[in-house]
Amino acid sequence: MADLQTTKTHETGPDLSEMGPIDYVVLEWPRERTTPDVAPMIVDAVDRGIIRILDIALIAKEDDGIVTALDLGRLEPFGVFEGASTGLLSTEDLEEAGEVLEPGTAAAVLIWENRWAAPIGVALRRSGAQLVASGRIPVQGILAALEAIETDA
Repeated sequence: MADLQTTKTHETGPDLSEMGPIDYVVLEWPRERTTPDVAPMIVDAVDRGIIRILDIALIAKEDDGIVTALDLGRLEPFGVFEGASTGLLSTEDLEEAGEVLEPGTAAAVLIWENRWAAPIGVALRRSGAQLVASGRIPVQGILAALEAIETDA
């Protein structure tokens, strides 16, 4: 089982020069339906050293648009993450994440280190180089682009 207890950055001061890139994600699902397969996949990624959870929180957006924080133990699949927090996620961060949610949904908000990329980051920093741009392309966007290419061909 993964060690989901994260490094308490304010207490122990991790060696930031050895860290990989940090991402945040907001994973949304219909509130009445939990996502039992997602949490074990995240744990697997931690176990395999692909990511390290720096912070995680659950939120819900009511039908009236009110965003509330949820207890990690409230949704069984995510109970394993209780205690996996560094305090990086603020109330303001959760409110901002809630703005992108549809009413009647719940979400996991995670900050994780991409440990698989740490050696690349270390090599860049040691050579005086730096990452100057980064981004994500949603799978849906790639699929739509490929479909458009096929249609045009």
